[in-house]
Amino acid sequence: MRIASGRKRVGKIIRHCDKAPQTSLTLPLVAAADADPASLRTVDEWLATAAFDTPPRDGLYLTADSKGLALCRAGRPPVSMRAEFLRGAQGFRIARQGHQREAIARACGIGAGSCPRVVDATAGLGRDAFVLAATGAQLTLLERSPVVYALLIDGLRRAGSGGAIDIVSRMTPLHADATQWLRDHGANDAPDTVYLDPMYAGRRRAAAGKELTLLQALVGQPESDADLFEAARATARERVVVKRHRRAPALAGVAPDYQLTGRSTRFDIYRASGGRLG
Repeated sequence: MRIASGRKRVGKIIRHCDKAPQTSLTLPLVAAADADPASLRTVDEWLATAAFDTPPRDGLYLTADSKGLALCRAGRPPVSMRAEFLRGAQGFRIARQGHQREAIARACGIGAGSCPRVVDATAGLGRDAFVLAATGAQLTLLERSPVVYALLIDGLRRAGSGGAIDIVSRMTPLHADATQWLRDHGANDAPDTVYLDPMYAGRRRAAAGKELTLLQALVGQPESDADLFEAARATARERVVVKRHRRAPALAGVAPDYQLTGRSTRFDIYRASGGRLG
């Protein structure tokens, strides 16, 4: 069925749980005069906020402006992040041709004649999932933090309105605990590939390190990597792919079946329990 309005279609393709998550975290919200009304609706639906005219002197807070929703940390140096798919480094990455030749696509089993269903169990801001969806893969994105989830769906909405509706339509974000979700969906709706990018505090690029610091301040200690890894291997039909810093130890101390290694990042590929690697 053809939908005439791209903006209306964006609202239909962002599918998530029916009930907003409950959270005791209340963040200050600084809304600019030119704030995108859709971003403010996202905040109202998913988060508990307290409106401020100016940013606080310290701590975490949200901003909403014409560029969308962002999570910020006051102080020196100030740090902020938002889900951005069509601008900056991510926009350059998407604009390049040959997404299927990217290491992440090859690691996930995507290639000529092969387009698996992928669950990104550590979705975060959705950057890697967006690249995978650009290859034609169908993605389910799991994110347990309501703040990060709000940033994610705000970014997907803006990307869809900005001309990437075909990519966004292949992405289904869900607010969920990944370990429990994988355990619940292993029997009847198992994906071909489960992708994991656990929070790792080793050496990273400056920009990535700042975002990691911000995420750690927001969510604290991540869920058990070992439990998530076990659930992923028990659920995936074919493989589990784990993104790691090149020099980081293997997740949960388990050696992969093989690896794809780049200059600063590697992908550890594990045969799923009872699965196969093509």
